[in-house]
Amino acid sequence: MKAYILFIALIVCHCAFAQNTLRATIKDAESKETLTGATAVIEGTTNGAVSNADGLLIIRNIPDRKHKIVFLYIGYEKQEKEFRFPPADNQPIEIYLKADESELEEIVISSTRSTRTIERIPTRIEFIGGEELDEKGNMKPGDIRMLLNESTGIQTQQTSPISANASIRIQGLDGRYTQILKDGFPIYSGAASGLGLLQIPPLDLKQVEIIKGSTSTLYGGGAIAGLVNLISKTPTEERELTFHLNGTSALGLDLNGFYSQGFEKTGLTLFVSRNSNVAYDPAHTGFSAIPQFERYNVNPRLFIYFSPETKADFGINTSFENRLGGDMSYIKGKNNEEHSYFEKNQTQRLSTQFSVEHRLNEQSKLTFRNSFNYFHRIITIPDYTFDGRQNGTFSELNYLHTTEKTEWVAGANLWTDNFSEKESIGFESRDYSQTTSGLFIQNNTKITGYLSIESGLRSDYITKYGFALLPRLSVLFNIGDKWSSRMGGGLGYKTPGIFTEESERIHYQNVLPVSSDINKPERSYGMNADVNYRTAIGEELFLSVNQLFFYTYLNRPLLLIPLSGGNYQFRNIDGYMDTKGAETNLKIRYRDFTLFVGYTFTDAQITANAANTPNPLTSRHRLNNVLMYEAEDSWKIGLEAYYYSPQRLSDGSASRDYWVCGAMIEKIWNYFSLYANFENFTDTRQTRFGSLYTGTATQPVFKDIYAPLDGFVVNAGIKIKL
Repeated sequence: MKAYILFIALIVCHCAFAQNTLRATIKDAESKETLTGATAVIEGTTNGAVSNADGLLIIRNIPDRKHKIVFLYIGYEKQEKEFRFPPADNQPIEIYLKADESELEEIVISSTRSTRTIERIPTRIEFIGGEELDEKGNMKPGDIRMLLNESTGIQTQQTSPISANASIRIQGLDGRYTQILKDGFPIYSGAASGLGLLQIPPLDLKQVEIIKGSTSTLYGGGAIAGLVNLISKTPTEERELTFHLNGTSALGLDLNGFYSQGFEKTGLTLFVSRNSNVAYDPAHTGFSAIPQFERYNVNPRLFIYFSPETKADFGINTSFENRLGGDMSYIKGKNNEEHSYFEKNQTQRLSTQFSVEHRLNEQSKLTFRNSFNYFHRIITIPDYTFDGRQNGTFSELNYLHTTEKTEWVAGANLWTDNFSEKESIGFESRDYSQTTSGLFIQNNTKITGYLSIESGLRSDYITKYGFALLPRLSVLFNIGDKWSSRMGGGLGYKTPGIFTEESERIHYQNVLPVSSDINKPERSYGMNADVNYRTAIGEELFLSVNQLFFYTYLNRPLLLIPLSGGNYQFRNIDGYMDTKGAETNLKIRYRDFTLFVGYTFTDAQITANAANTPNPLTSRHRLNNVLMYEAEDSWKIGLEAYYYSPQRLSDGSASRDYWVCGAMIEKIWNYFSLYANFENFTDTRQTRFGSLYTGTATQPVFKDIYAPLDGFVVNAGIKIKL
C-alpha cells in the first residue's frame, strides 16, 4: 500500500513539474507600441490569456511537448507560432502583430489630433470604419442620415415632412449643439447646416469619428452635445477606382464615382455624384413623403509631397441641388387653387480646404489649415421667400510635440461668419457678421501602464459676446487584462443664431434677428463615464460590452418664443435644460456572424418657471439590433430591427412607439458586387398613426415628424472596383 501511494505521489509530482508557463509581450509590428487586450490561445484547447496594460500575457499549465499558439488582436492579422515546452529559458518573448490592411483605417483617429491609437486616447471616441460605411452606403448611397441614425445615442430629426430636411441629435440635445466637420473643418455650421445631412454622400469617406459630450477645447463653440468628423479618403500607392449605381422602388437614382491614386510627389482624389428622386407619396396623402430633387457633387483634392518632412493638400467640395416638395399635383405641373402648396429649396455649396504640414523633427510638427465656405439657399413657399448667403472662413496654426509618454497640442485659430439676406419689405434685417478668435492647449500623458490623462484649456473671444473659457479633462483606466474605463467632462458654449430646428420648421418666416442686447451665449457643462469589457473565448468567439453614462447641463437655453402679431423671437429662458441617460453596446462575434445590440436611455428635460417638461421629439428608450453574416470576399447578409419609444410632441401630446426593420444581401466578386436592401419592410409610417397636418391642403399646418414617412423601400445596385 505504501508503495502504491508513493507511486501516485511521483506521478502527481511529475505532472506538476511538467506544467510550463509562457510569458509574451504583444506589440504593434510598425510602431512597437504594446497592445492591450490581445489574446493568445493554445490551438485545440481553451487554455489562453489576454495581454494587460503593458502588453504582457501569461499562459500557465502548458504540458511538455510542442504546441501551436494562436495570437489574435482586433484590427491585426492572426499569427500562429510553434513552441516546444519546456523552453530553453523562461525569458518573456516578444510577439509583433501586423495591422490588417482591411481594418487598419478603422483604428487611426484624427479628431483629437493625437498620434496615439484609439486604445490609448482617454477621450471616448466612436468610429465607423470603411467596411461599415460600405454596408450603410448600400442602404443610403446619397446621404449619411441612416449611417448616423443607427448609432446608439444619436437620432436624426426630420424637420420638414415634405422636403425631408433633417438635423442630428446626440443624447437628446437639438441639432445646433452638434458640430459636423469635414476633415476637421467646420464647413457645415450656421446657415450652411441646413440640408447638410442630405448633401453628404458616403462613398469618398474613409471613416466617421463621433465624440459625444462637450468637445469645445479643440473645436470651440457649438460642440456641446458632441461632434461628427467626416474623414475623407486619401491616396495610396494602389489606385482606387470605384463606381456605385443604385436605384430605389421610391423612384430614386444614385450615380457615384470615386478615384484615388498616389504618385511619388503628388496624389489625387476625385469624387463625383448625381443623386435624384421623383416625388413619392406612398400613403396617398396628396403630399410628398420624398421630394423631387436633383443634386450634383464634385469634390477634387490634390496632395503634394514636397519632401519627407513637408506635405500639403488642397481640396474643393461642391454641391448644387434643386429640391421641390409639397402637393403632388403641384409638383406634377397640375397646380390650381386646390393644389397650390409647395416648398422649394435651391442650394449652392462651395468650400475649400487647404492644409500644409511640416515635421520639425521626429517628435514635433507644425500644421497650418484654412478653409473658405460659401453657402446660398433659397426657400420658397406660397407668399414667402427666404434668400440668404453665408460666407465663412476658418484658419488655424497648431503645434504637436510627442514623446513616448506625453503629447502636447497647442494652437490658435480664427473663424469668420458673415450672413446676408435679401431684404423682406417691412421686416427687420437678419444680416450679421461674427468673428471668433481662440487659443487652445491640450496634453495627453500616460501616467502609468493603467492610467492616462488628457487635459485641455481653450479661450475664445467672440465679437459682441466676449470671452469664453473652456477647460476639459478625460481619464483612461486600463483595469486588468480585459477591462477599461473612461471618464471625462468639460465646459461648452453656443452663440445665439436663428438657424435651429425650430426656425427651420417654419422656414425662418417671421423669425426676428438675434441681438447681443437681449440674447446671451448658452453655457453648458457635461460629463460622461464608461466601462468597457472585451474578451476572447477560444479562437472564434469574441465578446465586447460598453456601458456609458452621460449628463449635460445647459444654462438659460435659447428657445423660439411666439409673439403677438405672428412674429417669433429667440430668448434665453429663465431656467435650464439637462439631459442624462445611459448607452449600452454589446457586440458578439462568432466565426462569420456578428451581433450588435444597443440600448439608449435618454431623459431630456427643460426646466422653466419651476416646471419641468420633456424636450420634444426625444425617444426615452431606443433599441438597436443588427445581425450580420459575412463570408470574406463572398457574401454579406444583414438583419436590422430598431425600436423607438413614445416621444413628447411640441403640442404637448405623445406619439406612439414603433419598430423599423430592414434586411440586406450582397454578393461580392473580385471587381464588382451586387446588392439589394429591403428598408423598413414592416412598412412603418407615421401616416398609419394619424394625419400629418391640420387645416386645408392649400394652407396646411404640419405636425411634428417622429416616424418614417416613406415606408417600405427596396433599393438595389452594383458597385464596381477597377
